[in-house]
Formats: sequence, structure tokens, C-alpha cells
Amino acid sequence: MLRFCIAILICLPLSATIAQSTFTHQDSIRGSITRERAWWDVVRYKIAVQPDYNAKTIQGTTVILFKTLQSGSVMQIDLQQPMQIDRAMLRGKTVKTSRDGNAYYLHFENTLPAADTFSVVLTYSGKPKEAIRPPWDGGWIWSKDKKGRPWMSVACQGLGASVWYPCKDHQSDEPDNGATLAMTVPDSLTAIGNGRLIDTRKGNGLTTFVYEVKNPINNYNIIPYIGKYEHWHENYAGEKGNLDCDYWVLDYELEKAKQQFQQVPKMLKCFEHWFGPYPFYEDGYKLIQSPHLGMEHQSAVAYGNQFKNGYLGHDLSQSGWGLKWDFIIIHESGHEWFGNNITSNDLGDMWIHESFTNYSETIFTNCEYGVEAGNDYAIGTRLGIKNDIPVIGPYGVNQEGSGDMYPKGGNMLHTMRQLVNDDEKFRSILRGMNQTFWHKTVDAKDIEEYMCNAAGINFSKVFDQYLRTTKIPVLEYSVKNGKLSYRWSNCVSGFDMKLKLKDGTWVSPTEKWQTLKGTWNADASLQPDRNFYIEVKKVTGS
Repeated sequence: MLRFCIAILICLPLSATIAQSTFTHQDSIRGSITRERAWWDVVRYKIAVQPDYNAKTIQGTTVILFKTLQSGSVMQIDLQQPMQIDRAMLRGKTVKTSRDGNAYYLHFENTLPAADTFSVVLTYSGKPKEAIRPPWDGGWIWSKDKKGRPWMSVACQGLGASVWYPCKDHQSDEPDNGATLAMTVPDSLTAIGNGRLIDTRKGNGLTTFVYEVKNPINNYNIIPYIGKYEHWHENYAGEKGNLDCDYWVLDYELEKAKQQFQQVPKMLKCFEHWFGPYPFYEDGYKLIQSPHLGMEHQSAVAYGNQFKNGYLGHDLSQSGWGLKWDFIIIHESGHEWFGNNITSNDLGDMWIHESFTNYSETIFTNCEYGVEAGNDYAIGTRLGIKNDIPVIGPYGVNQEGSGDMYPKGGNMLHTMRQLVNDDEKFRSILRGMNQTFWHKTVDAKDIEEYMCNAAGINFSKVFDQYLRTTKIPVLEYSVKNGKLSYRWSNCVSGFDMKLKLKDGTWVSPTEKWQTLKGTWNADASLQPDRNFYIEVKKVTGS
């Protein structure tokens, strides 16, 4: 136990280094915990929205129930231009507001005391930013299905939920007691939200559908789906009992969807085994056809993969295994554990969401087709690694790091799995992580320290190497006078990752030259296990 505790103390990250952009005042007030955010904590959102499809406008109200961590009189509320707050009220009285770009400030007449609970009611309206290529650019989606009928939704990860409703738009503050979303739409359409349908109201040719989430939820995950939907339901016998699984697709896609969505129970079986129970039994699991490729909206996963296996029919790994299953079903559902259950406090740590979820693809391949198939898949995804900028982004400015957080982060975890060298232990680490950080927000150091402690291995240099630099460690070796020498190069100072060779032998390279036992011919080569994401280079001299 003592060495595990020591690992905790020394498994601390270096500061992330990244090619800095020029960050603005708006980046800072959006991406940091300003003093106007720090004194209060969101307890619950109550959101109501009514879209006007023809005018491409929306109107609604957001009620924010919050508790005061300390006293305060000025509150920051985020709502992106050109949307506007028409009125703010506290306890029946209008609150004065001012605006700084995409942030509103509510100026309360009297200072609100600490350790109390209040509700602020925000009436809002406007023409929200329209997403032209969702989900790669965010905003409200004003689309049509193949029959020319309205089909609406939102994609706003990164851009933020404040693109369409007023909120505290920072990942570190999820509503502790969940949220409700009421959507008022024409009678000819159906609206679906996160969680469970709790009310339906009709009148004047309109229907209001009210959905409730009981669990904490990321702001960007609260999403309306509005269209001509059909639905079916099934129960999944999971680790915590019966899980309600509901599927919503456009009416003319029903039969195709019923065939493709048979992959969901297989996914749930695999992921519950490896990651622990599905994190949101109270809210159920839904897969909803969306007018964009897909997104991990909690308990209401967006699906737009055209009912094809792979990624729109393509294998991102080029191994062949990626065409055996539907990428969007597997990847976006994997986020229920990594991203929705465990959420990064800062956008700079989105690798916590994406690296583990990328690796969930390997895990699913492993479950369905065996360990070597999973290995093939993970190694194949290295084709997508660019090593352009570090995976960890700058903090406090709402900025992600490299897109390498997907394949490079996944291959870092695959390498760590080899270092653990015990799949049952590695599985217990992933399950324990979801239990330890159940419905919590975290920083990189929380995940890194947890993995050091749970594995009993000091992974600090591994995290620094793969997340905080663009350099891939190089195993250099040379053969001279019958001796084979080796060392790490192109690595962070102190990099000492152990390495398994192709023949099963383990070696412990450092930055200093070491000699491998035996007598070696001049043409001998040092061949590492392929599952380690490294490069190998033969050099002359040592």
C-alpha cells in the first residue's frame, strides 16, 4: 500500500504546453470561473422553449434554481449573441441586467446571503446561431426530413448550451438535481428530450412535451429533438435491474432502425462489464435519430449514421474490424460513462471524455471478436494521429487541445493496459474510476492520480509524454561488437516506461544506454510488442 501512496504523490502533471492562440476577454469570461460565477452553484434547470421553424427563431424561459456558496450581488449568465434575455426576475421582482458580449450580468438589488437557495427566472428570445455543418459547427438545426417536413435539434458541444438558452455555461457546474425541458411544437410533430416524458399538454394546434432528467447533466447535453418520430421500447436486464431502452426514428426509417439498433444490448452488456453499471438508470437510455451525425447527449444519444456499420460506412482503423459495428452507437454511448458520468471541469481536459471513449471502441471489438481483434483496431486508429499540438489544451479559455485526444489518447490507454499486464485488473481500474467519480466533474490530475493509485504504477511520465507533448517516444538501439544496447529518446525528461518485446521479454529502458543480455549479430533487431505506441530506430554507436 505504501508504494501506491507514493505513486499518488509523484504522479502529478506537468503544466500543459500548447501553441497558444490569441485569447480574448470573451474567451476568459466564458472559460474561467469568474467572481460572478464562483459564489453560486446550479441546483436545477427548468427550461421551456418554443421554436418558430419558418422564422428560425425561438422563445422561452429558463428557471435556474441555485444555492449560494457565499454572499453575492452580481451573477453571470451566459447567452450568446444574437440571443437576448428579455427579462430577469428574482422573487417576483425584475432584476437589472447589463451585457458584455455573450455574458449577461444580473445586478441584484440586495446582496444574497450565503448558504441559501434562490430561483431566478429568465425570459429569452431571438434567432440562435444556425448550425450549417452539425455537429462540427454548433447551433440550432433547422432541417427537413426526406419528405420535406420540419426536423429540428441542436448540436452545441464546445460552442456551448448558451447558444440557445441562458445558463451557467461552464462544464464544472452541472445541475445537481437534474433538469426539465419543455418543448412546444405543432401538433403534427413530436418532441423528445433527455430523461423521461413527465407531461404532455395540447391546445391551439400545439403540443408541449415535458421531459425530466433526475441526474446531474452537462449543459451541452440538454437537447430537444423535434420531428415526425416513431418509437419502440425494450427492457435491458442490466447490473442495476431493468433498464428502459427507447428508440426514436423518423417514421419511414422504422424497420431499418429496428435491425441496426439490435447492437445496443450488445453494447450495454460489454460496457457494463468493463465500465460498471450504466450511470443513468433513473433516466433510461434513448437512441434518437438526429439531423446530424451524432452526439453523446445524456440519456438521449443522437444518432445519424445512416443505419450503416462503421463511420458512415467507413472503417476509421482500416483494420476491417471497424465495419463490424455501428460507430455512432458504440462511440456516443461510450460517452455515457466517459463524458457524462465522469465530466471534465475544463474544456482543456476533454481528453478525459474522448480518449476513454475512443478506447471503448477497442473494448467493444474485444468483447465481440476477441483480444487480437481489439488490438488490430486500436493499432489501426494510429493512422489518424497528427501530433500537431498537445492533447491537453490551455485552461480557462474554453479551448480544447488536439483532435489527437481520440486516437492518440486511445493508444495511450492501450499502452497502459499492456503495462498493467492483467486485463481483470485493468477492467477493475475502469470500473473503479466510474464508481469513484460517479456523477462528478474532474480535472486531469484527478484521473491521473487515480490511475497511478489503482494500478500501483507511476504513470506520470506516460501521461506527460502522450498528453502534454507532440513527441512519440523512440526506442533507439544499436548493435556493436556483439552487444545490443537500447535507450529512450525523443521523450520527456525522466521517461522510463517499461516495454514488452515481441518475444514476451520485458525491458526497462531509460534515457541512458543499457545492454541486453546475450551475443548479437550485426543485423539483429529489437522488436517491441506492437501494442505499445512507440517508434523504433536503429542507430550506429552507443
